[in-house]
Amino acid sequence: MTKRPARKSFQPAARGPLNGVRVVDLSRLVAGNVLTLQLADFGAEVIKIEPPEGDTLRSWRVKGIETAWKVNSRNKKSVALDLRSAAGRDIVRRLAATAQILVESFRPGVLEQMDLAPDALHAINPRLVIVRISGWGQDGRYRHKPGFGTLIEGYSGFASMNGFADREPVLPPMYLADAIAALYGYGAVMVALREVEINGGKGQTLDLPLFDPLFSVLGPQAANHKLTGEVKERTGSRSTNAAPRNVYRTKDGHWVCLSASTQGMAERVLVKIGRPELVEDPRFATNIERVRNGLELDRIIGGFVAERDLAENLRYFDEAGVTIGPVYDISQIVRDDYVLEREALIETPDEEMDGLPTHPIVPRLSGTPGALRHAAPRIGEHNEAVLRPLLGDADYEAQCAAGAISRGPRSKGARKK
Repeated sequence: MTKRPARKSFQPAARGPLNGVRVVDLSRLVAGNVLTLQLADFGAEVIKIEPPEGDTLRSWRVKGIETAWKVNSRNKKSVALDLRSAAGRDIVRRLAATAQILVESFRPGVLEQMDLAPDALHAINPRLVIVRISGWGQDGRYRHKPGFGTLIEGYSGFASMNGFADREPVLPPMYLADAIAALYGYGAVMVALREVEINGGKGQTLDLPLFDPLFSVLGPQAANHKLTGEVKERTGSRSTNAAPRNVYRTKDGHWVCLSASTQGMAERVLVKIGRPELVEDPRFATNIERVRNGLELDRIIGGFVAERDLAENLRYFDEAGVTIGPVYDISQIVRDDYVLEREALIETPDEEMDGLPTHPIVPRLSGTPGALRHAAPRIGEHNEAVLRPLLGDADYEAQCAAGAISRGPRSKGARKK
C-alpha cells in the first residue's frame, strides 16, 4: 500500500527563534520569496507587499491552483498596496520604520525613483537591514539589464558546463540561480542582523545579484583555466574530478547513480563487478588515470549494471558498501519509504487540495525549530490586521477608499469541470 506524506497541522501560536523580527518583503517572483520563506518558517513576521493583482509568482498555476505561491509563501502575511500612489509608498515607509529587514527585487534605481532609497529608509530606521536582489547588481554596466535567472545561468558558465559535449548547453529545469541567491541572502541577512542586535552596529544594505552566488558555487573554474588555459568541456554525468561517477541503465530500464570519489571506493567497485585485475591496470590504478579513461571505465561498469535489474543492482552494491542509489522522478520520490519516514515530504492543510505536498522546514533545529503557522495568504488577506493598527481607523479607511490599499482580487481556486 502506498504511504501518504506525513500530515502536518498548522500551529498558529507557535513561536520560532526569529519571533519578534518583522520583515517587509517588496520582492517579486522567486529569489525574494524563497529568502523570506526561510525567515517566516523560523518565526519572523513576513509582511508580503503585493500589487493589487498579486505577486507574479501566483500566475505559475497548475490546473488553476497557485502551487508555486503556496509552497513558497506559507507563514507569510499579504498586504496589497498600490505603490504607484504616493500614499502606498508612504505606507511602506511607515512599515519600514517598524521592521528589522526589508527585501526588494526591483531593477536597480527603481527604489530610488519611488523615494524609498536605502539612505531614505535608514534615515527613518537606522537599524534596518535592506536586501536588494537583482540580476546583475546595483552597479556595473549591466545594472539596468533584465536579470531573470535564465540569463544568469547562461552567463555564469553553468550552462556551458552542463550537458554532453556533442550537444547544446543545458539550462537547469528549475529556478537554480534564484534559489541559490535566496539561500546566500538568507545567510547574509542573519549576519547583518547579528551585527545590529549583538554588536550594536547599524543597519546596512546587502547587494545580492543572482550572478555572484551562482558563479561562486561553480568552484575553481577560473583558477583551473588560469593553470591550464583550457575550457572545461561538458561531460554529461561524469566528473572531471573523480571516477567512476555516472548514471547507468539497468536491465529493467531504470537508472542508478554511482560515485567512487576515494581510492578505496573505486577499488571496491572494480572488485565487486568481478574485475579485480583492473585495480592494478595502469588505466585505472589512480584517480587521474580513471578520469582520463572515464569512457572506457563507464563502459565496463555500465555493462555490469545492464545485466541486472534495479532492485538487484541496489541490493548487490549496497551489500558491498558501494555508494549507489536510484535515479528517481517525482512519482517515485513521493512514495519512497525513506522520504516518508524522515518526513522529508509533508502535507499541510489546503482549502483547494486534499493536502498540499511540500517540503518541511529545513533544516531541523533541536532546540528552537521552526513551525508551520498558517498557509500561504490570499492577496491582501492581512491588510486590516497589519495596516489598521499602523495607520489608525480613519487613515486606514481613507487609504482603502483612495485605492492605495487594495481590496482587489483574491486567489481563485481550481475550476471544476
